[in-house]
Amino acid sequence: MINQFGQLCIRHRAWVLALISLITIVLGFFALKVDVRTVFEDMLPSNHPYIKTHERFKDTFGGSNMVTIMVEAREGEIFQPEVLNTVRGITLGLREVSAVNPFQIISLASKKLKEVRASTEGIETRPLMWPDAPSSADEIAELRAAVLRNPLVYGAYVSQDLKAALITVDFIDREVDYSKVFKEVSALAEGFENDKVHVSMVGDPILFGWVNHYLPETMKIIALAVVATLAMLFIILRTWRSVLLPLVAGAVSATWALGMCALLGITFEPLVIVVAMLITSRAVSHAVQIINRFNDEIVSIESGRETSRDAALASIRDLLRPGMLGVVSDAACIAVVIMSPIPMLQKLALLAVVWVSTLVVSALLLTPILLSFIRHPHGHVHGLDVTPLLRRVLDFGVWMGTSSFRYVVVGCSTLVILGSGLYALNLKIGDPQPGSPILWPESRYNLDAAAINQRFQGVDRMFIVLGKDGQEGYVKTSEALLAMNALQRFIEVQPEVGASVSIADVLPVMNRTLREGNPRYLELSDEEAINGSLMAILESVSEPGDMDRFIDGDASNGAVTLMFRDRQGETIRTAVARIKEFIADNPLANGEWQLAGGSIGVIAAVNEIILSSQIESIALALVVLVVVCMVTYRSSVAGMLFMLPVIISNTLTFSFMAWKGIGMNINTVPVAALGIGLGVDYAVYIADRIKGEYARGCTVDEAIRNALHTSGMGVAVTAGVLIISTLIWWLSSLRFQAEMGLLMAIWLCISAMSALFVMPAVIKVFRPAFIFGKAQAAPLTSVRTALA
Repeated sequence: MINQFGQLCIRHRAWVLALISLITIVLGFFALKVDVRTVFEDMLPSNHPYIKTHERFKDTFGGSNMVTIMVEAREGEIFQPEVLNTVRGITLGLREVSAVNPFQIISLASKKLKEVRASTEGIETRPLMWPDAPSSADEIAELRAAVLRNPLVYGAYVSQDLKAALITVDFIDREVDYSKVFKEVSALAEGFENDKVHVSMVGDPILFGWVNHYLPETMKIIALAVVATLAMLFIILRTWRSVLLPLVAGAVSATWALGMCALLGITFEPLVIVVAMLITSRAVSHAVQIINRFNDEIVSIESGRETSRDAALASIRDLLRPGMLGVVSDAACIAVVIMSPIPMLQKLALLAVVWVSTLVVSALLLTPILLSFIRHPHGHVHGLDVTPLLRRVLDFGVWMGTSSFRYVVVGCSTLVILGSGLYALNLKIGDPQPGSPILWPESRYNLDAAAINQRFQGVDRMFIVLGKDGQEGYVKTSEALLAMNALQRFIEVQPEVGASVSIADVLPVMNRTLREGNPRYLELSDEEAINGSLMAILESVSEPGDMDRFIDGDASNGAVTLMFRDRQGETIRTAVARIKEFIADNPLANGEWQLAGGSIGVIAAVNEIILSSQIESIALALVVLVVVCMVTYRSSVAGMLFMLPVIISNTLTFSFMAWKGIGMNINTVPVAALGIGLGVDYAVYIADRIKGEYARGCTVDEAIRNALHTSGMGVAVTAGVLIISTLIWWLSSLRFQAEMGLLMAIWLCISAMSALFVMPAVIKVFRPAFIFGKAQAAPLTSVRTALA
């Protein structure tokens, strides 16, 4: 059937080529319109209870797109006109930034930070530094004293050493454009930075803005990787077809995939460009295998135009099945990610499946058709021949697979799987290190984050809601206030939680104010009547919006906001576990707790999804791989055999991730899923060629030798070339891309070594029946007659 399909394609090659070209032109038009940006809503697992809480209360208690800006005096305290005017200028300037929530801009210069005073006329509140910044020495001294008296400001919005002030601003999730916000906020901050003031910025809009900022550099790295790949292919394979056809295969697959991406309305996430490069490397790999097979056929056929047609048909006949198995395995393994409840992963998985599927046309079909048009397939462009060196490496693989040393190989492989599998259990879920793992530790963003966390209580926030729907004023009750206060004292014991704030922190300030500033009364009362009176007084002197970050409009729900010094997976899991422990140990008669909103709440939800589904996804991907191999070769042993290199490559790679501190998060999951299918491609080519050689009458040792010298040569060439090109990603200013490039290189290296050195030994030791069936002693024949 495969032979008949190949004959049909080669006989009507002009029409097939015209059809592929037409589709490529049409999809290329749409590919130019693909939207490259990060969509925040796509990162949220909408059905997770934390996300439901976040979405319901984010406009009141703060969303996850908060930006924190620190204004730091280069010398002395912030209480000097230049610094205070900078705080005011940035605060006012933020009102003009795109997608800003103006009611969530909080700083010394906003109306929300106030001082509560008691006088003969009663309780009064006034903004600390609004509408104007103080200018005289007396006014500045008064502001300084007011800050020191206010525990809700001192330490939270003014550092304890009085050298820095904090500005927080939130953005409307559905409207935020990270690139636009980053540019506008950065321009605003740069406009105020001078020799007396230093400005630092952190937050997801700033982080993903930096990712988009480095997009031009990413495109240069892609170009450099492509040039390196083509140069290496030219040096090793010594023909122009070996350079141009893999380039055509990669370009066609990318055009089709990006065109479909635009038609399906899928935005292209800048961080997953490494996934795109990994898939494109598969196109190059399949194309080189076909070209290498074509070259082998050319050697045994006399010169002439029909030679190219014969060799191209032989390439289709011998490599379409293993190539299809590799493509289907890659697509099936990445398709498992579609089951994730995170829209970004669903869309990325769909795009990846489409992209991988295009390899059937761009690499497995288009490459041999183009090869069939070559008029003079013999000869080389230059005289430098590195194949003898590669053959020595392959001869070493032949020796390992055919000698008694094969038992040592099988035993060592078993030990490697066990050892790396155990060490891989140390792989962390979430971010394993402080700061953002997307950027290098010495990046401006991570340095700013470290500086802010050093001076203040924490950059990232989580809010936990306590309330009772339909019970107006529940938060005013002693049950609610005392529960909030107790949770705060309990959770603040964790070192990574810098501080917490709730309405239960505001009432003690009111109580002290009423008692002539006596610090003995800076506490929450146990009596319902006193707390109720304090709440009533506070509401009477508050303006609309002043209480939004503490309670909702009818006081049926209130928030406890936690400030985190880092967003490491272990930090977040510990905090969530402690909160759940507190809730379980302190049941309430009326209210109920709801976890969890804010940036940390969103990350906690994503981490829980990954933690609960990652093992299942890997297991399911392996099952899918086994089933695909079983169906292809009609043998259950085939599925088990091809699972071996996959397990080796993945356990070793996950061990490397654990060793280097690369966590499993929303960005690395797609790479890991695609890597499962990646491990099988090279092994399939080797095993299928051994099967074919044995069926033609070769002995087992001869079949292994011939397979490694033909298909093995293709594996060695593509692996070596792609390893070098993927290592170029280490030049990236984005740590994530650099580490993923290194990860891909390791995956490719282990997969190639498993195929060249482990698979022949395993096949020789266990002699699976689907490979060593009844040998057909027919000699090798030309396929020329098939085209007659």
